[in-house]
This record gives sequence, C-alpha cells and structure tokens, in this order.
Amino acid sequence: MAETLYILTGPTAVGKSALALTWAEENNAEILSCDSMLVYRGMDIGTAKPSTEERRRAPHHGLDLVTVHQPFSVADYVEMARGVVADILSRGRKVLVVGGSGFYLKSFFAPVTDHLEIPPQIKQTVKSIAARSGLDGLRNELLKINKDGVGEIDMHNPRRVQSALERCMASGRSVLALRRDFESQTSVFHDYEKRVCCLRREREDLKRRISLRVRAMLEAGLVEEVRGLMKAGIERNPSAASAIGYRETIVHIKEGGSLEDLENTIVQNTCALLKKQYSWLKKQIFQEREMFLNESETGEPEQLFNIKTLVIDEN
Repeated sequence: MAETLYILTGPTAVGKSALALTWAEENNAEILSCDSMLVYRGMDIGTAKPSTEERRRAPHHGLDLVTVHQPFSVADYVEMARGVVADILSRGRKVLVVGGSGFYLKSFFAPVTDHLEIPPQIKQTVKSIAARSGLDGLRNELLKINKDGVGEIDMHNPRRVQSALERCMASGRSVLALRRDFESQTSVFHDYEKRVCCLRREREDLKRRISLRVRAMLEAGLVEEVRGLMKAGIERNPSAASAIGYRETIVHIKEGGSLEDLENTIVQNTCALLKKQYSWLKKQIFQEREMFLNESETGEPEQLFNIKTLVIDEN
C-alpha cells in the first residue's frame, strides 16, 4: 500500500498555517514547508515564518536552510524534500506539506527539473554573447541550434532565452528534444498517494487579511529586518530580493518615503499576486479539493482531508 502525503495549499494569507499546526498536532504529523522564501535564514517577518512556539507545537522542515545571498533552486528543494519525507515516514509519523510556491508544490505531482548541470565556461560564453549582442544575439544563437523551433519559449524574455541557450549548449540537444526528455520523466514522489486540500476565501476577505498582515509585519520591524538582510547580501540573490514585501522595502530604504506608502505598496502588490495564485491553483488543484472558509472562520482541522480527495494521475 502506498504511503500518503497530505498537502495543504492555498493563496497568501488564506489561513494555512493555523490549520496546519492543529492538524499536525492531532494527527501525529510533521510539517514540510512548501514556501520558496522560508528556506532563507533571516527572512522571518516578511515571510510570516513559523515562530519558535509554533515549531515547538509541531516539527517543521524546510526552514532556514541557506543564507539570503545563496541561491536555492527547485532541484535543491526536491532533494531536501525527498530526504525529509523518507525520514518522517520512517519514524511512523505523517507528512503534511504546507505552502503554495508554484514549482515547489508542483514537484510533488510532476517532474520540475531534469538535473542538467551547466558548466561555468558555458555560462560565461552565453553571458559574453548577451553583453556583446544583447537579446538579438542570444536569439540568433539559440535559433542556430534549433532549426525546428523553440516551442513555447518566450523569445522576448532575455532570461528565458539565455537559459535555453545554456541548456542547449550544455546538452548538445535542441529545446524540443530536451522537452521530450523532460516530459518522459516522473515525479520523485510518484509512488505516494497525495491527499490535497486547497483553502479558499472570498477575495475581499483575503484582501482584508493581507492588509492586517502587512501592517503587523511593519509594526514587528520589517524595515529593520530588511536593513540587516541588505548588509547580509540579499541583493545578490534576485529570488530573495524580489520577494513581495522585501523588494518594496529595499526601495523604501534606498529612496525614502513614508511607512504608509510602503504599507500601501506591499498590500497592493500582494493583492495583485492573488490573481496569479488563483489562476495557478485553479489549473493545478481540482474543485473537489477545495475547502471554502467564510470571513473570520478558521475552518475545522478534522475536515481538511475528509473532503473529496483524488489521487492525481501523473501519467
């Protein structure tokens, strides 16, 4: 009989953490974070990272893995998660995956990386092409290798084109061939049953919760946290520095402005993110896995995985 992974997801500020803690306590479970920013040490206030008390209530994994100037890829996450899942289950406890970072979440259902390593010399070669000839130069080189086309790659996105060129040069294969190889893989978690619950609230209720959260973060010292992270090198890591709450605060520290303006900007950008999150979750998580929470409602932990759950077909 397949082991089971319990996965609790949903958009920002929907109420995942509180429900997860109670469910974990009541079901002999440990929590595996599925949030791409919680891996960074020092990014605490702006990520609503679980507190020391919350970590005492239930063991948490996937937190504080690297410093803010270090990159952390989805491949790194998958490798970490695989070890954590095996360890938790070996001790007879349940695994509760909590979070909503797209590729991290998707890694439990489908392949997200082919582990192709790009040699430093190839990275330097492509970087030189970009410096010398810009996006046009990158596109020309990519098209030389890909006579049959480049599929769905956005040829107007320099980062996407540069990455595709690096991968083609490193593998000696075309974009389409690499895509076929990738799609033939299975998730490292394909042998597990997944029980998924996606939390949802009315849009206005979520916006209210986001506003309260952002104000609480600023009152807790978000600006001072970011000052310290800037000294620690967060700006050398685009993934961390571009996280909502952090990127706006970095601009605030550098350019000035009122805390009220900073608060409004973070709230506005977080609410804009909701649309993308809903769109992604709607595509990835079926309606049968939703639990709707009304305003001010926390939900009943025992109902999380009693809603209709389906084993995802990965074939």
